[in-house]
Amino acid sequence: MEMQQVRYFLSVARVLNFTRAAEECNVTQPALTRAIKQLEDELGGDLIRREGRNTHLTDLGNRMQPLLQQCYDSALTAKSLATKIRKGEVPSLSLAVSRTLDLVHLMRPLGEMHRSFAGLQLKLRRGTGAQIAAMLKSGEVDLAIGGPMGESWDRLETWPMFSEAFDLVVGVDHPLAMHNEIDLDVELIRETRFLVHADADMAEFETERLDAAGINLDHAHEVDSDRDLEALVMAEFGVAIMPASAMNSSRVRHVACSALDLRRTVAIYSVAGRARSREASALLNLVRSADWSRALSAYQLDGVE
Repeated sequence: MEMQQVRYFLSVARVLNFTRAAEECNVTQPALTRAIKQLEDELGGDLIRREGRNTHLTDLGNRMQPLLQQCYDSALTAKSLATKIRKGEVPSLSLAVSRTLDLVHLMRPLGEMHRSFAGLQLKLRRGTGAQIAAMLKSGEVDLAIGGPMGESWDRLETWPMFSEAFDLVVGVDHPLAMHNEIDLDVELIRETRFLVHADADMAEFETERLDAAGINLDHAHEVDSDRDLEALVMAEFGVAIMPASAMNSSRVRHVACSALDLRRTVAIYSVAGRARSREASALLNLVRSADWSRALSAYQLDGVE
């Protein structure tokens, strides 16, 4: 099915006259008739019936007209939007963010972008480190924000934002919620059942450190939803290991555990040598100039190390 065929059909459906429709479409009548016949062949039935000077839509034609009109209008809208974006008339920004990074921490720079670029179209994608790296490489996104990507690439530009530890996350009534880093003996958690996010960045879990602490995640419960993870933590199905900035809720408690000895550095990533849009450049500058140690002080994060 071609849009030209749809356009010709919609013109005939509106004026119910092949000659006038051909003039309106600036095409010869035989060409218009041939295109509509091809459309009818594709849809498997007559759309228009000609009885002398009386031209009218068939039942199939009446049913197809609103659908084809919607299809044609959508195509025109898409073409118009693409032209505006190509000319820079519609500001847009594609951003990939790690699944374990709470978007609340990015709202200040994103809010500034929203105020500065009227009509900004934001395309936000989530993924693991490997997934957002792939999006960045393919050009699907302009920038990426997250922890270690688990691979090296000579064109990957990296600007660290902040460094943070991993905590134990438990329900507010869990016995471990009464402990702190000083009195939390690793023996208390070695026999604990753990919960992990199925899409967590395993590059951030330095398994040799966990093994050294006697923590094994082989039989951990797996979920693929942050809300489900929180619900299971609250129900004491197990204990989660999460970045200090993630899953902060009044229904759970973060408990620091020095035995974990796990940290990650969250950074914003770009591709060297690739032209950036003004929107991508603006967000990059906002993120790089932000005082992240102050912005995240509520979660007791360290500054960039």
